[in-house]
Amino acid sequence: MPSTLITGANRGLGLEFARQYAANGWHVYATCRDPNSASELRQIADASDQRMQVVALDVTDLASVKAAASQLDGQAIDLLLNNAGVGGPRNETIGSIDYDAWAKVLNVNTMGPMRVSEAFVAHVARSERKLIVALTSGMGSIGDNASGGAFAYRSSKAALNMVMRSLAIDLAARGITCVVVNPGWVKTDMGGPRGIMSPAESVTKLRHMFEDFGERHSGKFFNHDGREYTW
Repeated sequence: MPSTLITGANRGLGLEFARQYAANGWHVYATCRDPNSASELRQIADASDQRMQVVALDVTDLASVKAAASQLDGQAIDLLLNNAGVGGPRNETIGSIDYDAWAKVLNVNTMGPMRVSEAFVAHVARSERKLIVALTSGMGSIGDNASGGAFAYRSSKAALNMVMRSLAIDLAARGITCVVVNPGWVKTDMGGPRGIMSPAESVTKLRHMFEDFGERHSGKFFNHDGREYTW
C-alpha cells in the first residue's frame, strides 16, 4: 500500500488530498496543528477503514515536526506533500509593510516545508516512490510577475521554489525526486470564492501529475495543467 504524508490536511487542498488518497487505497498520514479541532478530517479518518492516521504537526515548530517524525519512525512515505501555507497580509502598499507578518509567512511557507522535508527524508528514502512535492504558486514565479505587490506571499513562494531546487540536487544521490507545483486558482479560504477550480478539480489534476513524476522531473516547477512553469 503506497503512503503519503500531507501537511495542513485539515482544510482546503490538504483536506481534499487526504480525502482522495484515502479513497484510492493509500495509507494517509494527515497532519495538522490541532487534530482535536479538525472535525472534518477526523470524520474522513474514521470512515477510512484505518487507512488514515491524523498526526499533530506544526510546520513552524521544529520540536513538533521532530516529534511527528519520531512517531512515524520506521515508516516509509512514498509521497511527502508539503501543502501547509498561509496567504499573509493583503493589499499592502509601499509605506505600510508589516514586516512581522512577512516573517510569519516566510516561517510557514518557506522554512516549514524545509523543516518537514529534513525531518522526514529518511522516511521518504526508504519508500518505493521517493517523492517530495511542495505546493507553490504562480505568484512565486519571478518571470510571471507582471502585477507586483503581495511582497510577503510572493517572496515566500519564490524562496520555497529555491529550497526545493536545492533539495533536488542534494537528495539526488538518495534517489529522491523533489518537485514544486502550482495548483492553480482554487476556491479555498486562501484562494477566495472567485477561484476558477474547486479543490476536488485541482487535486484530481495534481494527483495524476504526481503519478508520472520521476527523477527527470526533479528540481522543476510545474503548473496544474502539466506544463513546466517559468521560474
